[in-house]
Amino acid sequence: MSSTMTTSPSPLKGGATKMNSLTAGQLPKYTGLSTLVVSVAVAAGLLALLQSANVASVVIVGALLFLAAMFVLSAAVEGPRKAKDRLAKYIVTGFFLVALVPLISVIWGTIVNGLDRFDGTFFSWSMRNVLGEGGGAIHAIWGTLIVTGIATLISVPIGLMTAIYLVEYAQNGKLGAGIRFFVDVMTGIPSIVAGLFAYTMFSMIFGAGHKSGLSGAVALSILMIPTVVRSTEEMLRIVPNELREASYALGVPKWRTILKVVLPTSIAGIITGVVLAIARVIGETAPLLVTASITSSMNLDPSNHPMATLPVFVYNQYMYAPGIDTAAYHARAWAGALTLILIVMGLNAIGRFIAWKFAPKAGR
Repeated sequence: MSSTMTTSPSPLKGGATKMNSLTAGQLPKYTGLSTLVVSVAVAAGLLALLQSANVASVVIVGALLFLAAMFVLSAAVEGPRKAKDRLAKYIVTGFFLVALVPLISVIWGTIVNGLDRFDGTFFSWSMRNVLGEGGGAIHAIWGTLIVTGIATLISVPIGLMTAIYLVEYAQNGKLGAGIRFFVDVMTGIPSIVAGLFAYTMFSMIFGAGHKSGLSGAVALSILMIPTVVRSTEEMLRIVPNELREASYALGVPKWRTILKVVLPTSIAGIITGVVLAIARVIGETAPLLVTASITSSMNLDPSNHPMATLPVFVYNQYMYAPGIDTAAYHARAWAGALTLILIVMGLNAIGRFIAWKFAPKAGR
């Protein structure tokens, strides 16, 4: 007897046979793409006849025609179940592409408009004694780095310790529930409220009208702390309890278990949460307008005098451009926005590298 199995045709009524094939009952590979092209073309033609054709209407009508055509074709060839699966996949993909449109539009618009002043002068000059063309944002760049750095130094220890307490000590206690409630409330407060709180606090201590980078850093830290707490708490909860129990079984105290087992296991996620918190506040304008304000000169002392930051610099250049020479001011505003985006991208890259470097390796 031969060990090779063969597939014989399946007998059907009337003597006909049906061949079993892996490709039977499937639409051709490029059916989706060709149907999409035809649907968009038909939509453009119909809307042109109705004299109401524009990009948005063509895309919407074309997408609806595409979904209807693919559902009918798939139901006829592959069956209703596969047709519903295709319909769901195309709808999800469509909404994903729609979500990408504003992101790509913002990035592209910022790059196109910001490259005009993306030069050496922009990164080496301040706006001191500059009217019209020229000048730069070096004072605002340094201000952003200083204010955000101080806010990070304030927020990360507080957020990290709070999250450790909630996960490792408070657990399901009433105090832990109260802290979580207030953290959730702080997550949703308007940024201007944080700015007004910091401004009021520093005015009570140093006198009315006090403006400084430290005041702005405190305002940003109020916005950062809830994000750090929630992200760190979720990362600590992911750590398996078996690791803690194994450490306790060896006689390791709780504080050392947290320091040597829990934190190293979740360090990658914690760093990612910190980077997200920094990206959340580095572009805030309202609290910095109230606290750090704006100056045209370089100020590296966060404890005294107003300190320029990139978000406020962009706002100031765009809103208070004189009517006789708005182009130069708007060019600096776009260049500042592009610089801010690049700083956020750089911070994300650094955070990912640190997370990869210190994440637990397999087999260790």
